[in-house]
Amino acid sequence: MMHRLSRHARWSSGATQTLVVFTLTFCVVLPLCCQRLVYSYYFLRSVYLDTVSEDALRESLRRGQEALRFWQSADPPAISPASDEPELLVTVVTSRRRDGFHYHYLLQVMYQLSLLLAGCGERPCAQVVLCDVESGPHVNEDAKLLERHFRVLRRLADRRHLAFNTFEREKQDYAFCLRRAYELVRPRNAVVLEDDALPRSDFFRVLRELLSRRFAAGALYVKLYHPERLQRYWNPEPYRLLEWLGLGLLGGTLLLGFLVTQNPCSLSVRASIGHLALLTVYVMASAELLGRHYLLEVRRLSPQLYAVSPATECCTPAVLYPGNASLRAAAYLDLAFCSKGNAKDTVLYRVARAAPGERSYSVEPNLITHIGWFSSIRPNPAQPRML
Repeated sequence: MMHRLSRHARWSSGATQTLVVFTLTFCVVLPLCCQRLVYSYYFLRSVYLDTVSEDALRESLRRGQEALRFWQSADPPAISPASDEPELLVTVVTSRRRDGFHYHYLLQVMYQLSLLLAGCGERPCAQVVLCDVESGPHVNEDAKLLERHFRVLRRLADRRHLAFNTFEREKQDYAFCLRRAYELVRPRNAVVLEDDALPRSDFFRVLRELLSRRFAAGALYVKLYHPERLQRYWNPEPYRLLEWLGLGLLGGTLLLGFLVTQNPCSLSVRASIGHLALLTVYVMASAELLGRHYLLEVRRLSPQLYAVSPATECCTPAVLYPGNASLRAAAYLDLAFCSKGNAKDTVLYRVARAAPGERSYSVEPNLITHIGWFSSIRPNPAQPRML
């Protein structure tokens, strides 16, 4: 009898209950549920990384071969004829890849764009042009295949050799495409995609929603992609810390209300600041360890749910330039010399922070999937992996 009372007393202790719940959650339940989630802290790299990477490469190869067959047999024109001053111009910047050519990243991207454009109805969502910056001795065969279906802009080979390094050459090519594509049809808004940025199914719907919001009118650029591995709450970006705290308070409040009214496990919980703080920490820790990337996916339920926040520094595979901002961006890039540690994404990020009146933003979740595991300008590993 005394032993049972002692056990009951120990379980009724708030400290004991907290220890048991936290231990079960963070050492048993989440590890079992999240071990296969690539962007979770619990992902077992040593067990699953090679398999996940091989599956993703196999799927990309399948899409690439499907896109190749489509474009080889498609009758031109695949899209509506070009016209001046379209509402949106999508420019795809491409160059020949020395590695991974059989994945046909460019053909995948253009095939996906053609499918999305076909679903726009009588009023086109956008016009699409290719900007081929290849100037080596080999032809960009994928871009050549697409000439029957899209306008293709090309840069003179002799100008491209003025660059001193890979990063400066990439910047010069990008600035050329920004300026030349705008001059071609003078769009009201422009999106620039690199040739390994595969648009998601809601790409144009979300762009239309973003352009209707007030912030877009004053933006230099809006990033449409940020690497999933860098999307965590534990991050120097202040807005993410505030988002994390807000999520914890909301989740903690709801959880506290449920436990106070229902309490199925007979926990020693009462409506107090201390218990709210404890549950807030519990929710925040669970969200971070699970992976913010997976929580962001809920926002795909509606274009209105996509979040806009201050831009992060890394990566420009997909960028929206509202109005004539692409010309301003090209001018800013012309003023900078790029090198390792100061690539074009870093230049644009610093300009937007320093130039009076300029603003830059990021959209979450991502509007594109980055499929380019083989770079066209940097050394590639023999066996690429997701992380």
